[in-house]
Amino acid sequence: MQTKSLSARDLDVIWHPYTQMQTAPAPIGMVRGQGALLFDENDQSYIDATSSWWVNIHGHAHPHIAQQLAAQALQLEHCIFAGYTHPPAVNLAERLLQVLPRNQRRVFYSDNGSTAIEVALKMSIQYWDNQGIRKRKILAFNNAYHGDTFGAMSVSGRSVFTRVFDDLLFDVHFIDVPSAANLSQLITTINALQPEDIAAFVFEPLLQGSGGMIMYEANAFDQLLQYCKSRNILLIADEVMTGFGRTGKNFAMEYLQTLPDMVCLSKGLTGGAMALGVTTSTAAIYDAFLSNDKLKTLFHGHSFTANPLACTAALASMDLFIDPACAANRQRIHEKHQAFLQELQQITIVKHPRLLGTILAFEISTTNADGYTNSLADELHRFFRARKIMLRPLGNTLYVLPPYCITDEQLEQVYQSIRELLRELKA
Repeated sequence: MQTKSLSARDLDVIWHPYTQMQTAPAPIGMVRGQGALLFDENDQSYIDATSSWWVNIHGHAHPHIAQQLAAQALQLEHCIFAGYTHPPAVNLAERLLQVLPRNQRRVFYSDNGSTAIEVALKMSIQYWDNQGIRKRKILAFNNAYHGDTFGAMSVSGRSVFTRVFDDLLFDVHFIDVPSAANLSQLITTINALQPEDIAAFVFEPLLQGSGGMIMYEANAFDQLLQYCKSRNILLIADEVMTGFGRTGKNFAMEYLQTLPDMVCLSKGLTGGAMALGVTTSTAAIYDAFLSNDKLKTLFHGHSFTANPLACTAALASMDLFIDPACAANRQRIHEKHQAFLQELQQITIVKHPRLLGTILAFEISTTNADGYTNSLADELHRFFRARKIMLRPLGNTLYVLPPYCITDEQLEQVYQSIRELLRELKA
């Protein structure tokens, strides 16, 4: 019989992500979930106000997803996906293509958001190479974050996340996110890069998550994408975070007229139940890999590609996502955020309060530079943990990004904890 707590046992054996293990407080041991709540080993509840790293859109331990998973586990848990297929993978691909931008025609499965990006980058470069065209340049945004594998790090902004590895990453050309004021300058910059050598432009549409919940305007962005299209630059929409309703619409690209050539999905894809990544492409990209020459094959795959359990979780999540109740909940959260945003706008230590769909964010003024390494983060962690609110600030950037099932009462608890924090900091 175990006498040590789950938290204490963890400290003996686990290395946690994004965590300085020497100074971080002991992790809280969670043993079950229900809706927007997680329960620790003492059965105390915590409000999951950031959807457990932005993945859990319908709530924890959702019975529909759990039931579908259990049934599939008794049917087929895994199958090699080279030369074989299975119903969950085919059914999910068919359903995804019905809701994604209308030009998407093919679905390639992988394991997570980073690998979905890796696949898209390899597709884009080999797409040109298969046609005898050498294009090696990649365009991305400053402050971007696309994942932690080497290709995904390469197209992410150089930051604390990449610092140790910068000299090992391939060259990428970074530009600022667009606005009416800088659009013409961005186009001039791209022109100077010789756009005929640019294979692809990878971007997080309208919202840069890990960069600090940076939100930017759709109109200028659309014009920038139209220009890139005119110069034969493939467009890779990283909807890993923004997909499945986070920005208000089903996908952030729905705010735009320009269609992407590839879309990357993960996080909310399975409702947070299983790890799964997807990269979709147009027919033109897929067709460029069809050949009697085996060297034109896309040589990429994962042992757990299109895992039946993960695909089943995604199908169950989509059942819930297309239910009108899901859209109603997203609108309800947006309206609650909007009312709280007006409060935040009156508080002097709050900077740049902003809202997109179900995502509310702002910076807290400090004497240090804004950013991920701002020392206020540790204080914020302690404050919200003590109040059993799961908020994970990005430095001095605080954001609320809850599961769509969060109740009005739970949201009010989150807002009230933020009010208390801001009063303490102002004192």
